[in-house]
Formats: sequence, C-alpha cells, structure tokens
Amino acid sequence: MNGFLDNLLNGLALGSVYALIALGFVTIFKASGVLNFAHGSLLLLGGYLVAVLHDDLGFAGALALAVVVTAAVAGALDRLLLQRGEQDAHGAHVQTIVTIGIDIVLVTDLARRIGGDLLPLGDPWGDAVTDLGPVTVADSRVAAILVSAVAMGGAFALFRFTPWGLALRAAAEDAEAAALMGVRLTRIRTVAWCLAGGLAALAAVFLVAFPAPGLERTTGQIALKAFPAAILGGMASPVGALVGSMLIGLTEAFVAGYQSDLHVLGEGFGDVAPYAVMVLVLLVRPAGLFAAKGAARV
Repeated sequence: MNGFLDNLLNGLALGSVYALIALGFVTIFKASGVLNFAHGSLLLLGGYLVAVLHDDLGFAGALALAVVVTAAVAGALDRLLLQRGEQDAHGAHVQTIVTIGIDIVLVTDLARRIGGDLLPLGDPWGDAVTDLGPVTVADSRVAAILVSAVAMGGAFALFRFTPWGLALRAAAEDAEAAALMGVRLTRIRTVAWCLAGGLAALAAVFLVAFPAPGLERTTGQIALKAFPAAILGGMASPVGALVGSMLIGLTEAFVAGYQSDLHVLGEGFGDVAPYAVMVLVLLVRPAGLFAAKGAARV
C-alpha cells in the first residue's frame, strides 16, 4: 500500500510539472496554430538562468528574473522570427518547422555553456523529506504540486476573466472574424508566447529538484514528455492539458514504480510509456480527450 501511495504522490507531482509545460504548448497553439518544438530549449534556458544567478540573487530572485527573461525571449522569438511569415494555416506549418531550427540553435549554445556539469539551482527544499502518515515524500514534490496549482489557477483565471483571455478564445475560434472585430492577433500571440516561456522556466525548477541530480544539458528533452499530454487533451484545450498531464505523470510514476513487475515490456519502458498512452488514447479519440466537436486531427 505504501508503494502505491508513493507512486501516486510522485505521479501527481510529475503531472503538475508537466501541466505547466503542456499549457505552454496549448496556449501557443491556440494563439497561432504553431506547434512549438523550441519549448524544451526555453525550459533549459530558464533552468540555466536560475542555476547561474541564484548565488548572487538568491533562489527567489533568480527564479523571478529567469521567468521574466525566458518570457521575454519567447516573445521576442515569436515577434522577430515567426510573425514575419504568412499568418495562415500554411504559414503556421512553416513556423512550426522554424521552431525546430530555433530549438537546435538554443540547445547547442546552452549545452556548450553547461558542458558535462550538473548544475544545482539552489532551491530551498534541497533533499528534505516529509512524512505524510505511512508515506515519505520529498519536499520538492510537495512544492511542485502546490506551486503548479497556484500557477495553473492564475493561468486559467487569465484565460477566463481578462480581455486578453477573451481575445485569445475569440482568435482560436475564428482568427479572421476576431481581427475584423478589432482583436490585435499579433499582440495576442506574443503574449501567449511570453506566458508559455514563463511557465517553462518555472517548470524547469521542479524538473531538476531532488530527487533529480540537477540541471544538465539534456534537461530540455524532458519537455517532450509533456507533448503527449497536450495531444491527449486536444491540443487547444487548457483543461485537456491539465488532465492529460496528470494521466501522463501517473502513468510514468506507476510504470517506474512497478518496473520489476513489468520486466516483460523491457528495461526503461517508463521512458516510452507516455507515448504508448498517447497512441492508445488517440486510437479511440483521434482528436484528443477534450477536443471541440469538428476539430481537426493534429
């Protein structure tokens, strides 16, 4: 029973962090129709900034600055590189390919700076653990759940109760009609990219916190595990991103926890389990769990 509870808490913590990343994928897609394959490099950038700044600014100051800088970089990439193309379905496909090139450039530079080191982020939780009844859980896992819940709540409030959120939903429904009604599509999508970048920087902290060893040059690849979560939810649904992330996080945690019982599936099956779940769900719901009626396959 203790093992089950351990896996459950680990899965919820992983799902909470994946939700921050998946929400970034969804927000950008809703605003621009672009699948941002540079999201992992933005996550790596945010984590790197916290790692190099926490000695001088303290953890809270470094994290705040990393979130702001990563958000600004994401917005600048969209405004300066992506919005120069055609703003239609064909243009979105081209821009998606451009994000692959952006990712290669950013990851190459950051990997050169990080090298073979494991960089600590100076988080206040360290390797501390807390006993919750019969279960021992890392403080970083509890913090991941709480901070992600607050961040997700703020993001959902932004979508639901602000003029920008209303404009984003209108643009996602019919961009041409929204533009005719005065919605500034370029501003909407730039803010969406900034929001996604900030959430990615925040997620980086919890991805590399204990029990993970620290930030390394391959940390950005973890963002790809949140991509199936966004796909499962329907790609344009923030609620779907949350549900899909929890499903992926729980799947990964339970597969890793019961790996000895699943040896027939091969070593390291936990690494591919999120994609296996994605394929199985899409066989039943090709447009995703929360896709709007009539939505196209992604």
